[in-house]
Amino acid sequence: MTKPPARHKGLVLATLCATMFMAMLDNVIVNNALPRIGQQLHSGVSGLQWVVEGYSLVYAALLLTGGTVGDRYGRRRIFLTGLAVFTAGSAAAALSATTGTLIAARMFQGLGAALLTPGSLSILRHVFTDEKERARAVGLWSGVSALGLAVGPVLGGPIVDAFGWAAVFWINVPIGAGGLLLAARVLPEFAARTQRLDLPGQALSALGFGALVYALIEGPGRGWTDTRVLTLAAVATLALPALVVVEARSTDPMLDLRFFRDRVLTGAAVSGFMISFGMFGAAFFLPLLMQDVMGWSPSDAGLAGLPMTAMIVVAAPLSSALTSRHGPRLPLVAGLALCAAALGALSLYGAHARYPQYVWVLLAMGLGMGMTFAPVSITIMQRVDPARAGMASATLNTLREIGGVIGVAVLGAVLSSRLTATLTEALHRLGAPADLDRPFPAAPDGAAALPDPVHDAVNAAFVDALHVALRCGSAALAAAALVVALLLRRPRGATPPPAARPTPQPQAAHR
Repeated sequence: MTKPPARHKGLVLATLCATMFMAMLDNVIVNNALPRIGQQLHSGVSGLQWVVEGYSLVYAALLLTGGTVGDRYGRRRIFLTGLAVFTAGSAAAALSATTGTLIAARMFQGLGAALLTPGSLSILRHVFTDEKERARAVGLWSGVSALGLAVGPVLGGPIVDAFGWAAVFWINVPIGAGGLLLAARVLPEFAARTQRLDLPGQALSALGFGALVYALIEGPGRGWTDTRVLTLAAVATLALPALVVVEARSTDPMLDLRFFRDRVLTGAAVSGFMISFGMFGAAFFLPLLMQDVMGWSPSDAGLAGLPMTAMIVVAAPLSSALTSRHGPRLPLVAGLALCAAALGALSLYGAHARYPQYVWVLLAMGLGMGMTFAPVSITIMQRVDPARAGMASATLNTLREIGGVIGVAVLGAVLSSRLTATLTEALHRLGAPADLDRPFPAAPDGAAALPDPVHDAVNAAFVDALHVALRCGSAALAAAALVVALLLRRPRGATPPPAARPTPQPQAAHR
């Protein structure tokens, strides 16, 4: 590796922080734009799900491959390639005139993020060789990444109100272009090393998860007995077990299954997967409820999430201290239980609920989410050899992202199925045509033209379906809390867990 001059270290850090801020921001800022996208591009529930899922699915499927490709062909080269792809995908998304082209552009963004993300922390570690200096740099990098997640919902609403939904993608273009020019100048070159690409594992991963998510999203609309849905469900059923077999036998696996022989690491993986499953699945639908049913503006819907964001920030150091003193079991189980209770409680509030009535639910949700982030990172540092820590981090990050993908798909399937059944029955009673392709009451050519009784029926059906989905997510998180409590139960006579290292490896949170 060619080390950069000392004066360039600050520029390297600024470049990596800016690009990670952009990637994290893009994960969450799009949620507040979904109702407007649905209105202007005439997207149904499944179309809006794919706007989110297209990015996440490609990112999750290619994240580990992005790390392997960077090792083989050079971190700097792959980082620059990923940044260019992500920026181009953002411009293409902003210019999209149909739901299909927007989904394709979001998938292209996911490819860029998968190439970009693994190299960022690796470059940072190699540039900042002094331990204290590196700790400060990693802390700043991690903080800026979290800032992108925190300000995304707050920025997204006003941007959509002022400039339209395309602006949430245009905002990435100047940041990406500036970052690309700066990165090309200041990032050091790394010597590539020989590493075999796990092509069979990659192919099976993309095929299995892609088929599974497609079947879950399209099943409610097409019908669960539709030939295409059944075919893809069968493909997923064959491909995912085959992935496990191939990865178990591979000498350079994309997904290192040996980590799951350690029950503590397995508990951390289950926690990361299930938190993403429940919470990001719910986060997909809440803006639709607030804007389409409650009539909130995108700005108001974004600001409504500030209490949850604030509690995530508060909970992070708390969970780190609890993990250092008591091990990961207490914060992980408590976080999962809090999130389960919050989702269940949220299902008690309908379209006419006032914000002060349920703001406590958002606070509990943020506290629960924040309680789970640091323990997973600390667990990796304690349980995995340093030489394998990067692979472990990437594996658990992939499971987190896939958890979010599956969460939106599964909870979306529950919501869509319930919505279809309830709305069909309600419209039949009213003698109205069951136009289920636009279940969102805010669609300008849908809700505005509907008679009041039909409009109210659509609202009521959506709220009822959302409540069922939230309760399913709550039950899944409660079950996960029990599983993690059992996995992390300390054997009798075991010594207390060692103190956590002062600077755990950060986990890149997505969505």
